[in-house]
This record gives sequence, C-alpha cells and structure tokens, in this order.
Amino acid sequence: MQTNTNIREANTSDYQIIADIYNEYITLGTSNMEETPKTTEAVANWVANFNHREKLYVYTKDEKVIGWGIIKRYSDREGYRFACETAVYFTQTELGKGYGTQMKKFVIVQCKKLDYKHLVAKVFATNTASIAYNEKLGYTIVGRQHQIGFRNGQWVDMIIMQYVFE
Repeated sequence: MQTNTNIREANTSDYQIIADIYNEYITLGTSNMEETPKTTEAVANWVANFNHREKLYVYTKDEKVIGWGIIKRYSDREGYRFACETAVYFTQTELGKGYGTQMKKFVIVQCKKLDYKHLVAKVFATNTASIAYNEKLGYTIVGRQHQIGFRNGQWVDMIIMQYVFE
C-alpha cells in the first residue's frame, strides 16, 4: 500500500485538527509553554494576526492532516524583520516516521523564499530528541535559558537554537 503525503498551506477547515494536535503537546507539557488547550477559534486568531511573511502549513497523509508547521515572526520590532521562529508538531501516532523531517525541511525552504535569514527554534532542555532532530537539520545551539518557564510543577530550561542562511 502506497502512502500519499502532501504539504500545503493550512485553511480554515484544518484549524480544528491543528488545535487537536497542539493540544496533545499541551497535555504532555514537555514541548511548549502553553497550558490552556487551543480551539479552532484560537488557531483562526493566530492566522488572522499573521503578517504576509508568517505561514501555517499542514502535512497530510492520505488526505488526512497528521501534522503542521509554522513560521512566525521573531519580534514585531523592525530590526528583527529577517528573523523568524519555526516549529513543527505531529500527532503522537505519526512520530518517528520521517514526516517531521520532511515538514521542517519544507519550512526551512519557505523561510528562505520569504527572505528570512535567521531561524529560531526553542526546545525544552530535557527534549533531547527534538534537540538532535533540529541539529540534524542544520540548527545549532546558541544558548540555554535557565528556569525560563514553569510547567508541570517545575522550572523548565529552554535551549535556543538557530539556523542561519549564509
């Protein structure tokens, strides 16, 4: 059986599954600082507040959304206009199959097309798999923010990673 996969820009019909996938990670509490589950409306608000260089993509397998990737501005201050933050999330049942790598590579290419020079990824220091995944794709560790967040009753360190187009 052949699997048909595709990456495309998200549309409003994707917002609920994007929220559902993100909520898996919010519940786990090991990948982001969000604590409140997201709704379709929350995802719609993200997109409504995007500028022309911020994007939300979905990854489909046999026409079903199984993951998503985001390009969002690093800051609204003009001097940071060539920097963005990237993130990729896949439903837990589809992890470890290479889809995330395909999505992140796609996101990196899109960032270049959108005229970004500096990409940022923020990763929990305890999430060694995500750190290794980003390093495999060309991101490098540039710092550690000690006790920057508080999740699951404990302080969390974040690893800051960057990818710079030469």
